[in-house]
Amino acid sequence: MSDLIQIAPATYELPKSGQMLVPGLIIATPHLLDEIERPLEQVRHVACLPGIIGYSIAMPDIHWGYGFPIGGVAAMDAETGVISPGGVGYDINCGVRLALIEEPFAKFSETTKQELLKEIFEQVPSGVGRGQTSEKQIKDSDYRKIIEVGASWSIEQGYGFPEDLEHMESLGRIEGADFAAISPTARERGSKQLGSIGSGNHFVEIGAIDRIFLPETAKAWGVADGMTYVLIHSGSRGFGHQICQDTLNEFIKKGFAEGLPDRQLVAAPINSPEGKKYFQAMAGAANFAFNNRQQILAGVRRAFQAVCKIPPKEVRLLYDVCHNIAKFETHPVGGRQKRVCVHRKGATRAFGKGAEELSPLFKSTGQPVLVPGDMGRASYLLAGLGNPRTWCSSCHGAGRAKSRVQSMASWKSKDLKAHMLKEGVRVMASSMRTVAEEMPDAYKDVNTVVEAVEEAKLADRIARLKPSLVIKG
Repeated sequence: MSDLIQIAPATYELPKSGQMLVPGLIIATPHLLDEIERPLEQVRHVACLPGIIGYSIAMPDIHWGYGFPIGGVAAMDAETGVISPGGVGYDINCGVRLALIEEPFAKFSETTKQELLKEIFEQVPSGVGRGQTSEKQIKDSDYRKIIEVGASWSIEQGYGFPEDLEHMESLGRIEGADFAAISPTARERGSKQLGSIGSGNHFVEIGAIDRIFLPETAKAWGVADGMTYVLIHSGSRGFGHQICQDTLNEFIKKGFAEGLPDRQLVAAPINSPEGKKYFQAMAGAANFAFNNRQQILAGVRRAFQAVCKIPPKEVRLLYDVCHNIAKFETHPVGGRQKRVCVHRKGATRAFGKGAEELSPLFKSTGQPVLVPGDMGRASYLLAGLGNPRTWCSSCHGAGRAKSRVQSMASWKSKDLKAHMLKEGVRVMASSMRTVAEEMPDAYKDVNTVVEAVEEAKLADRIARLKPSLVIKG
C-alpha cells in the first residue's frame, strides 16, 4: 500500500512494477484502502495482460475474484489485445434492474407487504438450480432468437412492453452472439432457468425511495421521495456459468495461460478464432441474462397486480445495467477515438451526458447507475459522469467484507429472519444458508463506497433506497 500515489480525490495510482504493462488505478477513500490490500495483487496481475490500455482499475467495492478482482475494469486494444473470461466472470451479465411504482411504500399495510412478498416468492423461482417447469423449457429455436434479439424476445412473448427496451443498457441486446458458439451442455443447464433468481447474492428487493440528492435529475427520471421501488439482481444462471467453464477449459488446454502471472487470467487474442468464439458465446449469455431479468420483472408485475391491484404498466422500468461483461466501445485514447474491449467485472458502465449510445432521456442526464448495498442498510441510484479515466465505469455494489464461510460461521445457530425483522426487513428465501452468507455485515458499508465514487467523479448520487422486503435464493 505504501507505493500508492494519490493523483486526484479518492483516486490513487499503483506504479508499474515487474511484468505490469500499465499502472494500476484505485478508486477509494483512505478508510476503504485499509480493506483492499490483498486484491491489489490481482490488479497488478491484470496489468500484465497483452494489449491492456490505460490502467488496471479497481473500484471501491473491490474484493478477491477469479483471476480479475471483483470490482475490476480493464480495456484492451480491439486489434492487438486479449479477451479474458476471468475479466467477465462466471455469471455473465450478472446485472441489476430498477423499477418504480408511484404508490408510496408507506401506504401499503403490513398485511399487504407480507402477501406481496409471498406472491413474488411464488411467481419468481429462487434457489440453487431452481427454475421454471418443464412446460417452459427453452428449445433450440427459442435459444437462437434469445441470443439474436436479446430482451425483445421476452417482450414478444408477453413478458413486458416495447418501451422497456429504451430503459436497458444497450437496449437489452449485445450484438455478435452466435448460437453455434454455445455448447449443448450450456443450453441444457439454462433450459428451465429464464425468469429465476438463482442463489448467492441474487435477490428481489422492495422498499421506499429514502432520500433524494439531485432533485432535477430525479424529477426527469420520475423518482420521488417515498415512492415504492423494486430492485432485481440476477444474471445468466447455469447457461452463462457453463459458457465460462467451457471457454476456460479450452483456453487453458490451448496454452493461452503461458507467461501470465496467474493462470486464472487465461486469455485469447480478441481476433483469434478462440477469442471470437468466446465473445460470440458470452454475448449470447448476456442476452439470456437480459431476458432473465425481463421475465423476473414480469413475475413481479403479476404479483403487484394480484396483491395491490396495480396494473403491470404502472410498475415502470427505470433502467437495467450489466456488471459482468466485456463490450466493444469507442473511447478517447492519445487524442483520438479508439475501439477497445472493456472488461467490467463487478463494475457498472457509467456513461455521462451526451453519450451516443444512450436513449434521449438518459443522454440529457447521464446513464442511471444501480448500486445495491446489502439487505439491511441501503442501495443507491446514481447518474454516470462518463469519467474517461475509468472508461466511463463505476462500482457495482458494496463489495464483500467477509467471505461466505466467515459470514456463515458468525451467524451460526441464530434466528436470521427474526434479526432482520427487528431491522425492519422481512426476508423470504429458499435456503437459510444463503441468508447467513448474505447478512448485512458480510458487506462493506455501501454509503462509504458510493461516497468514494462521487468524490472521484465517476457518478453522482440521485437517490438512496431503503429495503424492506427481500427475496433471496
